[in-house]
Amino acid sequence: MDGDGKTETLFERMGGSKAIGRLVDLFYQRMDSLPEAKRIRAMHAEDLGPTRETLKRYLSEWTGGPRLYSPEKGHPRMRRRHMMVPIGEDERDSWLLCMRGALEQAVADPQAQADLYEKMSGLADWMRNTPGNPHDLRNRQS
Repeated sequence: MDGDGKTETLFERMGGSKAIGRLVDLFYQRMDSLPEAKRIRAMHAEDLGPTRETLKRYLSEWTGGPRLYSPEKGHPRMRRRHMMVPIGEDERDSWLLCMRGALEQAVADPQAQADLYEKMSGLADWMRNTPGNPHDLRNRQS
C-alpha cells in the first residue's frame, strides 16, 4: 500500500510507463541477439517497431496502468491472436528467457520482478497451442 492506504498496481510498482518501455525494448533486444530465441524471432516481422508499441500498450494495461491496448484493439484474446504460429514448450521457454533477462534489467523492485514474471509465466504457458499441450481442447475427455 502507498501512503494513502491504496494498493499500488504492478504497473506502479515496476516503475510505470518508463519501465514498461525499457522492458519491451530489452525484451526485443534479447530476442534479436540470443541464439535460443532464433525460432521465436523468426515468427515476427523483420520490423519490430509496430510489435514493440503493441506490447507496450498491452503490458501497460495488463499490469494495471493506463488502458492503452483495449480501446484500440478490443479484448486482448492473446491466445486466439497467436494461433497462426505454433507455440510449444520450446517457444514458451525461449520467450520467457528473453523476458526474464529484460525484467532483471528494467525493473528495480525485486518483488515486482518476481510478481510480473509469475504472471508472465502463466500467460506464456497458456499461449501454447500445439497439439498435445494441456490447453488443447482435443485432449480433454468428456
